[in-house]
Amino acid sequence: MHLELHHLDVFSLEETPERLFDLSLQRDMLRAETIYSLVSKAIVRNRPRATGHPGFSSSIISGLAQGSGEYFTRLGVSTLPRYLYMVLDTGSDVVWVQGSPYSSECNKRRKCLYQVSYSDSSVTFGDFSTETLTFRITKVGRVVLDCGHDNEGLFVGAAGLLGLGRGRLSVPTQARHRFNRKSSYYLVDRSVSSKSSSMIFGDAPIPQTTVFTPLLTNPKLDTFYYVELLEISIGGTRVRGITPSLFKMDPASNGGVIIDSGTSVTRLTRPAYIAMRDAFRIRASNLKRVPDFSLFDTCFDLSGKTSVKVPTIVLHFRGADVSLPATNYLKQRNLLLCFGGYHEWFVHYWKHSATKFPGGF
Repeated sequence: MHLELHHLDVFSLEETPERLFDLSLQRDMLRAETIYSLVSKAIVRNRPRATGHPGFSSSIISGLAQGSGEYFTRLGVSTLPRYLYMVLDTGSDVVWVQGSPYSSECNKRRKCLYQVSYSDSSVTFGDFSTETLTFRITKVGRVVLDCGHDNEGLFVGAAGLLGLGRGRLSVPTQARHRFNRKSSYYLVDRSVSSKSSSMIFGDAPIPQTTVFTPLLTNPKLDTFYYVELLEISIGGTRVRGITPSLFKMDPASNGGVIIDSGTSVTRLTRPAYIAMRDAFRIRASNLKRVPDFSLFDTCFDLSGKTSVKVPTIVLHFRGADVSLPATNYLKQRNLLLCFGGYHEWFVHYWKHSATKFPGGF
């Protein structure tokens, strides 16, 4: 079962690249705060109390802000399908679609009510029920979802959200038996490729360049997909000061590294980022430094240059070394070139606790 995916910026053709980039950074800040808040609340919620005793396929378009992803897909809802653009989000589990406004009296009609609140005050409220979803020509019946009647906050541009997390209410979990517990998504670099992004439930061909790394779990929060990042190389040399302990989840479930479809900017712990940034500056000493810009603290002047050579970056995961294209960690704006964690695409695949990276990140 295949779905085509579309990027958010496809719907903003009137905006300049600079404006789209600024909007992406704003959305990322909110989403990062939300993810941090969710993990923190889960840790507090599951903290032991003192008791006196010991111890399918579709095409993809593009995304949204907090509580959603950066890519859309078009799905049919109901037995006689009404087609809607829904946000893909590996950082949440709930599936919801936009319904009609209504009053809270509907619970008198024996419908289950739901409310999902996000840390930036976005909220969706409505009926909890089951429905048929159509992925292109494939129908999946009795999918538990929410029919939202009051959706407030940063849900602009979508008619619903497709939760792809690891929790019980996500689509991959609900449909796991039908599709042999396999699902994947492929987000292409839309700036250089004419190929469409896609999402697949079931078997999919695996490129020969694919490498695998195990997925980890957070015992206090089952939604997110964690991976084990060990080290980072700059210009072919491992960065001093970056060790596995900087990215490891501790016994209290703090820390760890997640892969998230709704985040464009890669964020590292401060010690890891400083070590990585300083190593990059040394390797890029042939370029002229200029003052900081926006979130970026390492920028270079490209005046008078038609091309430049920059240091390579490799992320070393458990069992998988992923070399990043320069466009994944350098952002050009006019004659300014800035170093950072901005990336346009990555691939995520989950089956038997494995993530695949087919030739890029």
